[in-house]
Amino acid sequence: MIRKYKLNLKHALLIGLVAVTGFSGCKKFLDVNQNPNNPDSANPTLLLPTTQAAVSQVVGNSFQVFGNIWSQYWTQSPLASQYKTIDQYGSVGTDFNGPWLNLYRVALVNADLIIKNPEPGLQNTKGIAYLMKAYGFQLATDAFGDVPLSQALQPTVYGNPKYDAQKAVYDSIFVYIKRAIPLLNATGANSPGAQDMIYQGNMAQWVAFANTLELRAYLRLSNVDPATAQAGITALYATNPTFLTADATISYTSTGGNENPFYNEAVALGKTQNVVASSTIVNAFTRNADPRLNQFFVIYNNPAQDSLESIPQGSYLAYNQKIVSTPSPLVGGRAIDPTSATAPVKLISTAESYFLQAEAVARGWATGNVTALYEAGITASFTATGAGDPTTYINTAPDGLAALTAAVSVNDKVKAIITQKYYAMCGFQGFEAWTEWRRTGYPTFFVTSAASIIAPGQMPLRMLYPNSELTSNLNYPGTVFLYVPVWWGLQNP
Repeated sequence: MIRKYKLNLKHALLIGLVAVTGFSGCKKFLDVNQNPNNPDSANPTLLLPTTQAAVSQVVGNSFQVFGNIWSQYWTQSPLASQYKTIDQYGSVGTDFNGPWLNLYRVALVNADLIIKNPEPGLQNTKGIAYLMKAYGFQLATDAFGDVPLSQALQPTVYGNPKYDAQKAVYDSIFVYIKRAIPLLNATGANSPGAQDMIYQGNMAQWVAFANTLELRAYLRLSNVDPATAQAGITALYATNPTFLTADATISYTSTGGNENPFYNEAVALGKTQNVVASSTIVNAFTRNADPRLNQFFVIYNNPAQDSLESIPQGSYLAYNQKIVSTPSPLVGGRAIDPTSATAPVKLISTAESYFLQAEAVARGWATGNVTALYEAGITASFTATGAGDPTTYINTAPDGLAALTAAVSVNDKVKAIITQKYYAMCGFQGFEAWTEWRRTGYPTFFVTSAASIIAPGQMPLRMLYPNSELTSNLNYPGTVFLYVPVWWGLQNP
């Protein structure tokens, strides 16, 4: 289920300020040595939507582009050039100034101001702020590795916070989630209502969000610290938790300034179609006769064409005259179609929730029916995309129920689950799909981009620290190359 949030003018202005720090070729950003949130406190009803909009801007624009290209859902269009360096694995630090700024100077700072606000009756709003803080720090550390944490939001060290190890960041994520729960359950608190752009003040949904985010975070440690992951998941399930059965999204409108962040970027770039279908995902969908293919992609400005056309990842130079299918308006990816404006940004999807639960059960760390959860994840994806009844697909696709049924080892079961999660995240959750591939090595059919300019066989395993940190933070840890895995990641997925 997708909840539509109608943005009013006040929210539109706030999001407009956030959108200034988007991903486009324009490299102008706010001065990173200036704290835009100097007041010791501010109205939480203004800070909450700004916090959520900043997170959505990161997930739905810059991380969406990198994630969908590096997950091999999308590739650079042969007829354009905006994202060639991403397909080449040739990104530079300035490419990441925007998302870093939105996370650290907008989302995390404002969430912290809400938490520290002394006004009474803010328990529910503070609970949401703790979850946005946990979500924001997970985005940052999953993308960049070690990041500022303990000093990140302290005004006395605002310009030069030290970098903390990823393990410490993950420890804090679990702390923030646990602090959120009693605040979300507090009675007599003032509801944030419509100021909450995701669940409009529905605390039951936020508790389910907290549990799902915690499950996601513990599973992220499955390879690097399985003992902690298992103990955390066992303790979580002992609370008889609810998990998300409704997408955690921010939805947009076609009103100027309120559009889907990626589509808004396309408008700023003259509605040029910069991304097209990668053969990696198209071939996988085709091999499984997956009806979601026609939901995630459309034919590019060629009504006479009766099939979806793709090109191998990064092969835009070899197909410089080919008309290639584009991402659909469903995911905000068709530049010339204004209905792309209303595509939602998904922070956590219903399908992801079910697949997380399925993996926890498959690993023996939680109770439940792995087959039922696996099928529920597929069904949720079909429902979200309008792909129809999934029964035939589940029963006949090689990567459907057959893959899970044939799995003997835990790793084989996880492979089936993550592969299906990958299909469900196409276009909507590119960053998360790329992250899960880095963690598990699944799916196994990724190829090296034909445009790669790094060593043969190397692929992106992290984002680069932004240039703004290099030039302004005395504690900058130095360059870490994008083919170096993060703490929880595999060396060779």
